[in-house]
Amino acid sequence: MRTTVGIVGAGPAGLLLARLLHTAGIDSVVLESRDRAYVEQRQRAGILEQGTVDVLRAAGAGARMDREGLRHDGIELRWAGRRHRVDLPALTGGRSVTVYAQTEVCKDLIALQLEEGGPLLFGAEALAVEDAGTDRPHVPFRHQGRADVLECDYVVGCDGFWGVSRTAVPAALSRTFERTYPFGWLGVLADVAPSHDELVYARHDRGFALLSMRSPSVSRLYLQVPAGTDAESWGDDEIWAELERRFATDDDWTLERGPITQKSVTPMRSFVHEPMRHGRLFLAGDAAHIVPPTGAKGLNLAVGDVVTFARALVHRRETGSAELLDAYARTCLGRVWQAERFSYDMTALLHRAPDATPFEDRLQLARLERIASSRAAEADLAEAYTGFPLD
Repeated sequence: MRTTVGIVGAGPAGLLLARLLHTAGIDSVVLESRDRAYVEQRQRAGILEQGTVDVLRAAGAGARMDREGLRHDGIELRWAGRRHRVDLPALTGGRSVTVYAQTEVCKDLIALQLEEGGPLLFGAEALAVEDAGTDRPHVPFRHQGRADVLECDYVVGCDGFWGVSRTAVPAALSRTFERTYPFGWLGVLADVAPSHDELVYARHDRGFALLSMRSPSVSRLYLQVPAGTDAESWGDDEIWAELERRFATDDDWTLERGPITQKSVTPMRSFVHEPMRHGRLFLAGDAAHIVPPTGAKGLNLAVGDVVTFARALVHRRETGSAELLDAYARTCLGRVWQAERFSYDMTALLHRAPDATPFEDRLQLARLERIASSRAAEADLAEAYTGFPLD
């Protein structure tokens, strides 16, 4: 099998890249080791930056997002019983975010790819990326019990942290930067309308909490818990009681309870692999970088990567110049490290470390007070939250 761009992984990065290439008239093949049902049910982040929303619309994949997604013009910070709303458009020249689950993004892109695009092979396990340093890279894979090889001009690895793509970069050329956190997020889905119409980020002496949503009738909520926590060790009433403690305010706001339908624990880590390119292999999304979810950057960073690659390849076709392809890693990493910085800062601002001292507690409160009292500090948060430029 031969194509121009071989895409390993059918998460949002791989699927969006296939769509961008299709609209530009460039052929591709997507290999995904899981089946379609699994891909369409993976629960992941649901906050889309303004730039991501714009890209999906421009790619013809925004119709259902515009109907069902929830535009948010603000977030709320809570600490010590206080509430402070950050007005995103007022601080960023009109930018906002949209709540629309990654599962729904994938469903939309899968439907478009199967109807209009090139081959999208589910149950196709990529075994390696070979000869990435040459102009004839190829991907041996297994599909429906048969061995095959995908020959490409370029390979884009969108197969996540545990995929095979990153291992194709020679160890002598690789550098990794990583931080693991001593806590995770206990996340629950609940059949109850959200208790607030925007996301609420709460700092509490007992730990962080986040109020989010999947729809007007389904809430998504998170609690900071120790790393390695078993989600099932928390009872439903215990979860609601802890959420109420951490979201408590000095006014009459109340948290509405409902049936909890799903529990899981998300570990927290920061990770960057450099370089993001080796020869004709380009890494994108979680294959190259991971951020703690506090900054809502994971999916959006992946979008930035594949937009950068697609633009560079179109530029190569139209001008014959490889300048933008050669700049891929540098361009992406500039955005990646800013997102890593912001995600780390948000995590440090709102989570309480197990060994936190009273001095560190006071610093967190002082930083929150600064955001609430300084337009410059508030604007810095809003600009990063709504997204770094894709240009």
